[in-house]
Amino acid sequence: MSITINQRATWGTYASAETRAHATAPPAPSSSPWTAHMGVFIHYLGAGSTSDLETEEDCREEIANIYADHRPKFDDIAYNFLVCPHGHVYEGRGYERGEGNGDAYVDGVGRNTGFYSIVGMVRSHDAVGEPMLRGIRNLIDHLRTEAPKKTGAMILPHGHDFDTDCPGDLGMYARQGSTIDPAAPWTGVGGDIHVYRTQNWVNKTYGGAPGYIRCPETGRISWSTVLSLTQGLQHELGISPTVQNFGPGTFEAVKNRRSMPIEEENENLIRLYNGALWCKGYWASTDRERWTSDSEDSLEQLYGDMGLSYSNAEQAYRMWPYVLRALLRMDQFRKVPGGDDHVRTIQQRLNARYVAEIGIPAMNPVPCDGIYSRDVQQGLMMGIQYELGIAMGSINGYFGPGTQAALKGKGSGNLTGDLRYLFRSACYFNSPTYTAGGERGYLPQDIPIDVQTGTHVGWLMAFQQFSQIPVTGHNDYTTWAQLLVSSGDVSRNATGCDCVTEITAERGRLLKANGYQIVGRYLDEHLAPGDPYYLGKALKPGEPQTILNAGLRFFPIFQYNGTQLENFTYDKGYDQGKKAHQKAVEHGIGAGTCIYFGVDYDATDEEIGSHVVPYFNGVKAGLTELGGRYTFGVYGSRNVCIRVSEEAGARWSFVSGMSWGFSGNLGFPLPRNWSFNQIREYDFQPGWGLDHNIWREGGDPGVSTVTS
Repeated sequence: MSITINQRATWGTYASAETRAHATAPPAPSSSPWTAHMGVFIHYLGAGSTSDLETEEDCREEIANIYADHRPKFDDIAYNFLVCPHGHVYEGRGYERGEGNGDAYVDGVGRNTGFYSIVGMVRSHDAVGEPMLRGIRNLIDHLRTEAPKKTGAMILPHGHDFDTDCPGDLGMYARQGSTIDPAAPWTGVGGDIHVYRTQNWVNKTYGGAPGYIRCPETGRISWSTVLSLTQGLQHELGISPTVQNFGPGTFEAVKNRRSMPIEEENENLIRLYNGALWCKGYWASTDRERWTSDSEDSLEQLYGDMGLSYSNAEQAYRMWPYVLRALLRMDQFRKVPGGDDHVRTIQQRLNARYVAEIGIPAMNPVPCDGIYSRDVQQGLMMGIQYELGIAMGSINGYFGPGTQAALKGKGSGNLTGDLRYLFRSACYFNSPTYTAGGERGYLPQDIPIDVQTGTHVGWLMAFQQFSQIPVTGHNDYTTWAQLLVSSGDVSRNATGCDCVTEITAERGRLLKANGYQIVGRYLDEHLAPGDPYYLGKALKPGEPQTILNAGLRFFPIFQYNGTQLENFTYDKGYDQGKKAHQKAVEHGIGAGTCIYFGVDYDATDEEIGSHVVPYFNGVKAGLTELGGRYTFGVYGSRNVCIRVSEEAGARWSFVSGMSWGFSGNLGFPLPRNWSFNQIREYDFQPGWGLDHNIWREGGDPGVSTVTS
């Protein structure tokens, strides 16, 4: 990084006549030990505003004023370098001496011995801009790599272990790994000033509370922040030790306090409530210990966003513990990018009817962000259970035997009212579906009306056909199951299976006799015989022909330790793609065959992006390098299959539908390119377990011939 450091003379000429010679002279060396080898401390200019620093001349005059204030105490300006709002860097004490950081120690090294001091020329009422952050970043890089006295990796706020507000809002950047750290990627102006102030306050206020865990002071909202706020709430409510969980004890303590924020007299509780609103993205009081009209308006807006009534005083009081718990989570109640207005309307109705009106004991408000997610699916299920007549104490959001029995009874009759609304909501959540003619979306107009429509029936039949269940156009049990859980109706017939067991001639005959037409088998195993976890799952020599001789087809699977996140890197995908190619060739598997690579755990959306997709890009590169003889498919949750197909180009999806509790299977439709849906695991014979797979008509044809 190139950097220009403006010498003292650029601002020294603005000093008074009697000090100008000193101000413009090069910095004087320190008379005390001065190594600067540890890192940098970040400062700001204190209370007020620098909005008057419109030109560079204004900035230089300001530095001269700082010099005049500092000289009586420090014999010079106290900072090594200054960075103005326009991003220009100015020399103060330069490389020659410390003394601007306070009399304390960091890891046994004096703050004024081992650290440079850098001041960002902002005050308490200023927002930090990108030019200043880039200037500080470039300066730190210079001090680490080019300065006569090179410094280390530490970046600390002046207030580190020190009773001062300095460096104000620069504190969210005064840490390693932030945007001003040249060793980290540039992330721009990040964080919210009010979130940062909340993080800073909650750490200072409750750092000594039993069990308290500090949150990072980054200005960026995260689970760590809302959980620290939760612990602050617990401390104020007399709960000790505090824990990072808004559990039943915290809920009851809030409920028993019987105090809405507008009535609250505890200033720390008001600070917590204002901070929670800031962290949720609502404007609250900037005078944080006061509950102002801004705070009250935002709380009323939050109630409305959640589908709850604030004007109904009885409901507002009763719902306050629920609302506060929602505030102290990462759930969103305003539509987020990619959110859907009709999904949001359903979410709000779930809260209004089943939380506020009915009061299902196990149910909390669902997010109202326009995204169909795991929590929304659970809320939908609880609403369905209530409308089916499940006892209140038994409503749990799970697709258990009682719910299944009720769906086969009342749920499969003629639906009206709220149960019909929920069924059609489930249809909308599973939209679009796909037909030979392309994508078909569910019409949102059909959700709230209590009459049958041709568009509803038409979509439902298309969904049933796409899901490969009986095409009835009716809300039968199998259709309910397919809409609600990734496994669907596990009792339905299937013509596909997979297993880790060798298919002998006799086993092939039994599979064929029981209606199976295709079996999935593993190309290889990464463990050696003798390993305690060795399964012997790899295809045996001659086994492919044995399978074909039984009148079956097979599809090849490749999985090396697919249950571990660490397995999913580009390099491992590249190596395993080539290994899969070699094994397929050894077994005489023909060109064009799809090999399924497994993701056999509940990969989060973040992990899919950071690890799983790069792994499959590696698989693709490995297969391509060896001539592209084989295509690749993906085994995993619905979300894994959808994203890998869209972002890495998987030809077919093999869905782990029987893992219906996976977060990647809750709130996601069947992938457009699904070929196999694994719905049940069972013992076909003692010691011989099978996975029962729906094989999609027109899907992957599998392997029907092999060469010797």
